[in-house]
Amino acid sequence: MNRLSWIKPGWGILPVIVFLVVWELVARFNLAPGQFLFPPFSAVVTEFYHLVVNGVLGRNFLSSLSRVLIGLSAGSIAGIAMGILMGWKEIANKALNPIFSLFYPIPALGWLPLLMLWLGINEALPITIIFICSFFPVMYNTITGVKNVNQGYVKTARALGASDRRILTTVVIPLAIPNIFTGLRLEAGMAWRVIIAAEMVAIPTGIGALMMKAESLIRIDIIIVCLIVLAVMCLSFEKFFAYIEMRLTRQWK
Repeated sequence: MNRLSWIKPGWGILPVIVFLVVWELVARFNLAPGQFLFPPFSAVVTEFYHLVVNGVLGRNFLSSLSRVLIGLSAGSIAGIAMGILMGWKEIANKALNPIFSLFYPIPALGWLPLLMLWLGINEALPITIIFICSFFPVMYNTITGVKNVNQGYVKTARALGASDRRILTTVVIPLAIPNIFTGLRLEAGMAWRVIIAAEMVAIPTGIGALMMKAESLIRIDIIIVCLIVLAVMCLSFEKFFAYIEMRLTRQWK
């Protein structure tokens, strides 16, 4: 029997509580470089409340959220479609893989200066960055999932008279779902990291832009609020895709 099996699931919150208490005490007793540069957790919570009440956090959060949702959705759909095509049709893989292999190593933010010149400073810029960030990993995970499907299942379905389209939709894609969702979970968090960086550099609205304004005013509490929002959203998106994968695969996984 596992020695830790007696620990209740809800007790996983205990380390977080201990961390927050230590944070509060360290700041209150000036054990860090001063309360000004290291505010206590209670001050961060108070500032979070003020930012919510006056609408500043809500406006900037919704700007970032809409960009992530649009860019991530478009990039994921395109990545899944291209991944299925390249994984299922070897001729498409041989034709397109060399091209994508050239662009994949380029970080999404590496495109920012060029896209600023091509698209200008507008909503299309961060959405395009998120699209690029999402497209390649989802595509490659989808290719891997399609190619790793047991060919015995494919041959059996073909022997029973199933068409290629039916084999693809009822055998290959369902069995590739775990790989597809691995890519989605990874990029759900990465999309938030990238959008924050893009907003800090080039976009005047959003959580990243709010962080830069707070930095110019030396408002450490606001910066920490933004970081907490970022952490919560990364975790929430990853958990969401894990939940959807579980619901889709629990009957046969």
